[in-house]
Amino acid sequence: MHNGYWDNGMDGGGWWWIPMMLMMIAFWGGLIWLAVGLIRRPNHTLHSAAPGLTATPPAPSPRMPAPEIMAERLARGEIEPDDYRQRLDALSQPVAT
Repeated sequence: MHNGYWDNGMDGGGWWWIPMMLMMIAFWGGLIWLAVGLIRRPNHTLHSAAPGLTATPPAPSPRMPAPEIMAERLARGEIEPDDYRQRLDALSQPVAT
């Protein structure tokens, strides 16, 4: 008959600490993984709330001349060089009324 403080039936060879240790490692690893995942999320609210960090490029001002708008679209890769030249030629043609 054991009447010691640690005599609670868990002394079956001392193996019980292994699953407890693995559960603690899994818990803390999961918590760290969740925190890193939330910080690295691309649509995180901190990134979208910061001024000047928008995902889409700003629209050109309507006061810009058409050739400048076309040059910006070419620089962003929205149009091909051949399409750029064709559109510039079309802009330089007089408008028939």
